Amino acid sequence: MSDTPYSRARILIDQAHEGDPQRTADGRAAELAYADAMEGWVARLDPLASSLLRLAARCQHLERWSVPRSTFPLGKVGYHKWRRLLYVRQSERTRELLLQAGLPEHEVAEAAAWVAKSNLRDNPGTQMLEDAACLVFLEKEISGFAAQHAEYPRDKFIDILRKTWRKMSPRAQLAALELDLPPDIAALVRDAVTN
Repeated sequence: MSDTPYSRARILIDQAHEGDPQRTADGRAAELAYADAMEGWVARLDPLASSLLRLAARCQHLERWSVPRSTFPLGKVGYHKWRRLLYVRQSERTRELLLQAGLPEHEVAEAAAWVAKSNLRDNPGTQMLEDAACLVFLEKEISGFAAQHAEYPRDKFIDILRKTWRKMSPRAQLAALELDLPPDIAALVRDAVTN
């Protein structure tokens, strides 16, 4: 790999991901596996995605493990406070690592805005990260989420899926419809998007 600011940034980002104490079944840092999935979806949705957008995708959950959800109150208000804090921290950490790697300030600012979820719907980079995050959730996380929240009534799952669907661009929605989901999850998704 050539030594460019982008390659150096990728190394720094992935080193930060390695700090995640949670591991996948194959022993990888869970956050690193998530970063790979995020970048993979960005590349699938836009094969010509810039190196900067791919790096930003890798920062979607940058050091999220360092701020456990359990440190915030239960319920919707606590959840939203946690998410807002994460957007700010992940954006700041993205800025720090990209500057350290030598990327120009204007690109660093752009990537940090995407990671902070600034101007969703109006900023194509921010929307792309949101699309990738929703697709990763549907492809890799929803079954585990459903198992963790087995007490939720069916209507609550459908509501969660509807909210996810509304955040996605039409291009991402089409990709979501092509996912090979477990039959029970596929039925929930179908009900969420058709009713």
